[in-house]
Amino acid sequence: MKLTLGFSPCPNDTFIFDALVNKKIDTEGLEVEPVLEDVQTLNEWALKGKLDITKISYGVLPLIIKDYIVLNAGGALGKGVGPLFITRNDGEVKPVEEMTVAIPGEQTTAHMLFSLAYPQVRKKKFLLFSEIEDAILNGQVDAGVIIHENRFTYQDKGLLKLADLGEYWETTTSNPIPLGGIVIRRNIDPVLQRRADSLIRRSLEYSFAHYPAVTDYVKQHAQEMSEAVMRQHIDLYVNNYSLDLGSDGRSAVKKFLDIYGNLHQTSVNGTELFLENNL
Repeated sequence: MKLTLGFSPCPNDTFIFDALVNKKIDTEGLEVEPVLEDVQTLNEWALKGKLDITKISYGVLPLIIKDYIVLNAGGALGKGVGPLFITRNDGEVKPVEEMTVAIPGEQTTAHMLFSLAYPQVRKKKFLLFSEIEDAILNGQVDAGVIIHENRFTYQDKGLLKLADLGEYWETTTSNPIPLGGIVIRRNIDPVLQRRADSLIRRSLEYSFAHYPAVTDYVKQHAQEMSEAVMRQHIDLYVNNYSLDLGSDGRSAVKKFLDIYGNLHQTSVNGTELFLENNL
């Protein structure tokens, strides 16, 4: 059986899926066809039901939950891992409500967290996460929300942190931040769903067992990133929640969806969100 598997080229995702994609573990007859794209593209594809298994931002989950169910393994949750709100460090900072702010995709968790912290901002520009710093520096926007490896390097470019949106979430809700999850189509046989979930966990266990080595697969997709930044990326976004959401992780996702529902006057109550944990 072959299933399409979408994830980003960022080190945290390639670290998780390396052993599965490259058959460093026994895949029990399951073949995966990897499709690597930025998370906003994966969000848009999830809205169309394009892939069998895919990484998504939790910000898009309410819009796809009728077609996909959340797996226990492979996601990104944690504390101190949230998006940062930044601007130019030139001594002139506009009031936030007057700013044009770059966001890394409309259906992203970053957008949801920013909207929660700054509901008064109306001028937003949706860009690829890798374009946001340059957009701030060249004056295309006044500020932006950054994710991924940019949070390690923004100061080197003369940029200033205005707020840590993750800290805002943690202070407001006392929950870890649900950034991205792995979902699988509901119409796939439940036995195969559970096998995929188990294999993702085993793939990550294999990578953890060989860490801090950074494999060629991770390096290949990390472009010009140094190994030190790759490890920072992995250390920040890959943790025990990536092995298994657990009760804390599930509670955080449910809280996120409750807040989303309040903001958008919608609800996913009555829908099974998570694959039954077979561990």
